[in-house]
Amino acid sequence: MADEDWDDAPAPRIVRPFTITAGRTRPKVDLPVEATLRLQEHAHGRSWPNASIAHVVDVCHLRSVAEVSALVSMPIGVVRVLLADLIEAGHVAVQATISANSTSDQRRDLIERTLRGLRAF
Repeated sequence: MADEDWDDAPAPRIVRPFTITAGRTRPKVDLPVEATLRLQEHAHGRSWPNASIAHVVDVCHLRSVAEVSALVSMPIGVVRVLLADLIEAGHVAVQATISANSTSDQRRDLIERTLRGLRAF
């Protein structure tokens, strides 16, 4: 194999995903992947216990759980656990998601937000 081939190879992960969540695989909060998040005002500019949480906080405002996962390049399960911790601590809030009782306007709004998020990638 030529040296040039090694330059294109993806860098190995330094930290395994389960170490970021202390081995937890399930979030403490029911958190659908389409749920839109809102960073609380007091969470801006705060120092976080590790770089993974800081990265999630940096990108989560007004984005879905799935978008956050894509932007931070972490598995969605890991991101859901980290976000659930932030929600429980009151740093992040979940905006209302679609339910069986949702209006057609609420459903249309979700579809439009989803499309905007997909186009952003």
